Amino acid sequence: MVSVDDAVRQYLQYVTVERGLAVNTVESYERDLRRYTELLAARGKRDLGAVTAADVAEFLAALRTGDEEHPPLAASSAARAVVAVRGLHAFARKQGLVAADPAREVAPPALPRLLPKAITVAEVERLLEAAGPTEDPDPRVLRDRALLEFLYGTGARISEATGLDVDDLDHAAADPTVLLTGKGGKQRYVPVGSYAVRALDAYLVRGRPALAAAARRKASPAVFLNARGGRLTRQGAWGILREASERSGNTDVSPHTLRHSFATHLLDGGADIRVVQELLGHASVTTTQVYTLVTIDKLREVYAAAHPRAFG
Repeated sequence: MVSVDDAVRQYLQYVTVERGLAVNTVESYERDLRRYTELLAARGKRDLGAVTAADVAEFLAALRTGDEEHPPLAASSAARAVVAVRGLHAFARKQGLVAADPAREVAPPALPRLLPKAITVAEVERLLEAAGPTEDPDPRVLRDRALLEFLYGTGARISEATGLDVDDLDHAAADPTVLLTGKGGKQRYVPVGSYAVRALDAYLVRGRPALAAAARRKASPAVFLNARGGRLTRQGAWGILREASERSGNTDVSPHTLRHSFATHLLDGGADIRVVQELLGHASVTTTQVYTLVTIDKLREVYAAAHPRAFG
């Protein structure tokens, strides 16, 4: 027999020490489990082994409806709380603290599928032009243009671009490619388009050497350097994108916008979804399929505007 309070205490210690979860995540789990403990206590359940699937389901319902002390939670917040509860019970079962896991039968609420934000080809072109010309003498301008051309031309994540080393590039070959290292260290080769190749050439020949000269220590192997000759950070890359987007007149551009646009424009152009999956580095085609929803929306718009009998 183990009390709910003791089990929660052990579980929070486990996710902190053994799993190394971030402080903010652990604090969120602690708040959610405190509320769960209060609900169980109100139902007369202080022994974790006495908790049933109905108790867990009641907790989820209480999260969604709210009460005098708590406003109703959105599906995403309720899902996070249920994940904490499921983690608690799974941990207790695995550690032999209880004989069963009642939370296995209660799934977190389904979250609405958010369509990725993509901008038009014309908007992409304005964004790239706003980064600066490839003839500019300023090495930072050459870097900024090369970075944004690279992101849109390869569909790379910003972390993949900032983690890129010069040895990963084979842009001078007859069929230019780049080796990207994605999530979990998984690597993939992606072709590099001619526009990105020209921008990279201008930067690597006339821009990067000037930035590398500012390094106080050994030169960084990174493709994209900051003003001190070190590797450009994700925050630095995001700042470059934000400044270019503001100059282009489109402030609604996030770090993932160029990646989303890359995928959407490929599908609009007739690319096979499996090819797009490989280019994006998605483990499952299901992840890539969200982009087909964007394309279908566009088809509907074109149909509604062009077909003589779309509306009667």
